[in-house]
Formats: sequence, structure tokens, C-alpha cells
Amino acid sequence: MRHRPRRLVIAVRADPVICGHSGEARNLAEVALTRGFTDVRLLTWPISALEAAGLPLKRLDGLLPYSPGITVERPEPVGDYRVPDGRYVAGLTGRLVELLAEPIPTVCLSMYLVPHTAVILDAVGAVRAAGFAPDVHTIAKAVGSDVTNVIKSCLRDGSFGAAIALFTTFLANDEVTAVSEYTRDEIIASAEEVDAKHGTHFAEQCRRRVTVSYPPIDTSAYLDIEESAVDAALAARGLARDGYILFLSRVTRAKGIYDLIMAYGQMRCRSDVKLVVAGTGPALQHVRAMAAEDEQVIFLSDVDDTEKGLLMRGCAAYVLPTKPEPEFVETFGIALTEKMLAGGGPIITTLTGGTGEAVGDTAIIVEPGDVVALAAAVDTAVLEMPAEERADRERRARAHALTFDRARVFDDLFRPVLSNTEPA
Repeated sequence: MRHRPRRLVIAVRADPVICGHSGEARNLAEVALTRGFTDVRLLTWPISALEAAGLPLKRLDGLLPYSPGITVERPEPVGDYRVPDGRYVAGLTGRLVELLAEPIPTVCLSMYLVPHTAVILDAVGAVRAAGFAPDVHTIAKAVGSDVTNVIKSCLRDGSFGAAIALFTTFLANDEVTAVSEYTRDEIIASAEEVDAKHGTHFAEQCRRRVTVSYPPIDTSAYLDIEESAVDAALAARGLARDGYILFLSRVTRAKGIYDLIMAYGQMRCRSDVKLVVAGTGPALQHVRAMAAEDEQVIFLSDVDDTEKGLLMRGCAAYVLPTKPEPEFVETFGIALTEKMLAGGGPIITTLTGGTGEAVGDTAIIVEPGDVVALAAAVDTAVLEMPAEERADRERRARAHALTFDRARVFDDLFRPVLSNTEPA
């Protein structure tokens, strides 16, 4: 049977950016191929632009390949140095115009509202104004930094014009969704604040229209981990199973890395387990300097997607003491769910933003910023937790994390358009 041609375009900061939402785009793209989409495009930024932005990036030689049928497009900027910031956006918009001008039914999903949602709406408007009649359905997904870094910044700085433009652009899509209930609540609260100050009417629309679409996880990548592969990966790193505490995330203040370094110095278990800090980020150099005299602290800045699950499976405990900061609040916590699937030692985290939605009742919870409580919680998990409780937490955690399987999330998100798509 030949499928009716159907295209999915996802505008996103895709690989090699180290970010859970680049993984979301990959997972949605892979599922789309099994749901009747015959052409899937990730519309993203040139590598040089990502590097210049200072974003934490994976090694290019460590990226997992995409399945045939998925194309990653990185349009070059349009114009010269006299258009310093708009050139890349113009390149993205122009390429999408070319795709929408083709007579192929297309779903456009934007992740990160700024600027990807504007890129999609501008392209749709341009194609229609040019006389084409694109068969296009738009979905805008608000992720964590859309609220914490963009909307909140507008409100904090009094930039009501930018806030109004953002909400208008968001709500102009056929569907609007948020990465967690916490994010949805924050969107509505921010809309209420804008409405109260400027007489707009965004909050009612957000309450009525914004749904929740959790991050899609490739659960199979973490469920079938071979124990021999874990042992080999740990041996290559000079680690032993249950012989280390793992922090695997972006190395930033908001992820609680400073609290963890200080807490590790107070832990009774530090003589039994090392602290492995796996990841890169703006705080990495400073944190390295803080722990320079502590041979028990190990930094790994080259962990690829394949090794990630192996390190999670082998750790004595996984610690993500994330905390709210002005520029970032953990609006879900994808690494938490990946760890829950991989198994291994218990999770210690905080109820910051949407982390409670990610972990359910399966993690050990401490107050954000409480270094003493964090040290005590890790000691309890490593030195005192009975094997039966550890196994029970692992089982319940995996069951909860399975609810975020990428196929299930995809079907819920694309339900309005799937009825017109032939199954694979």
C-alpha cells in the first residue's frame, strides 16, 4: 500500500544541542515515520550559529543517526553583516516557505516559541499571500525556557510589548500545548499578569486552549540495557557498579550543582562512593575549580547518548537537586525519567517546577537549596536503604516513566491530525 504523501516539519534547536527538547524533536520525528508521515524535516540552526551562541553541544561524532525519512535542515543565513540577527531567521523562514509551497499536506510543530513559532507563522502567511493554498496545520509547544527565560523576562523588565507579541504569536496557532502542567499554569499566570496591566484577554484563551503534552521518551533505549555493556562502560571510566553518585545534566547553578558539590563534602558515604559530574554547561569551569583538590569528584564532559543510560544504570544514586533561578526553572526534568527507565540506584531531587510530574512518588525529595538535607538524603540512599526498598523504588519508577513513551505522547499530541493519516 502506498501512503498518501504527508510531511511533518519541526522547528527546533535540534542536535547537537544538549537539551532534553532536542531529544523530544528526535523522538517525535522517529514516531512520525510509523504514523503515516512520509517526509519528516527538522528545521534548525547551522552548527556555526549554535557554537557562536555558546550553547552546550554534544560531540558531532557521537550523535546517533536518524532513521531514513528524517532530514535535518540547517538553512544558511540570508543577507550579510548589515542584518546581524535576522539573517538566520530569514533562512529558516525562507526554507519553510519553499516546503509549504509544495502540494503536500504538512503539519508544522514549533518547539521554543521564540523564534520558531514566528518562523512558522510568517512562512504560512507568506505562502498564502503569494497565492498558494497550503494544506497546513500548526502546533506550538511551549517548553520550559519559553516561560522562565522569555515570558518572565518580559514581565520582570516591563517589556509588555514583547509579552503581547509572544502571546499573540502563540495563540495564533491551530493548537497550543505546554510541556507540563506546571508550564501550563505558569503560562496562564503570566497571561493574567499581562491582562491585568494592559487590558488584554490572553488568560481566558490560554485556560481554554492550552493542553499538556509531556516530553516523549524513547523508552526502549533504556529498558533493554545489557549488564555486560554497563560493566564495560564503567570499567572504561575507572568506575565500579554502585561505586559512584551520578549528576548527569547541564552544569548550571539552576540544576543545583553547587549545592551538590558542597553537600558531597559533608556526606558520610563519600569514602565509599565517588561523585561523577557528567555534562557541560556555563558553570563547569567554576565547579571544576571548586573540586580541584577532591580526587573523589570526577568530571565527564564527553558522555554520548549511548553511554548515558549505562552510567545511570550503574550508579548508587542519581542526584539532580534543581532549584528555581530567575533565568531557569525545571519545568519537567527529562533526565529524571530517563534515569527511572534505566534503573539503578534511587533518585534524589527537589519539587521544583514540574519535577514532581516527572518522578511521581518514586524519588527521595529534598528542599531546593538545603545542602544539609541533600547530604543526609544521599547518605540514607547509599548507606541505609534496604535492598527491598531500592528494588521497589526502581520498579515503581520505571512504571511511572513508561507513561511518557514517545509513541503514546505522539498519538496524544497529533490526535487531531492522525484521523486523516494512514497508519503504517
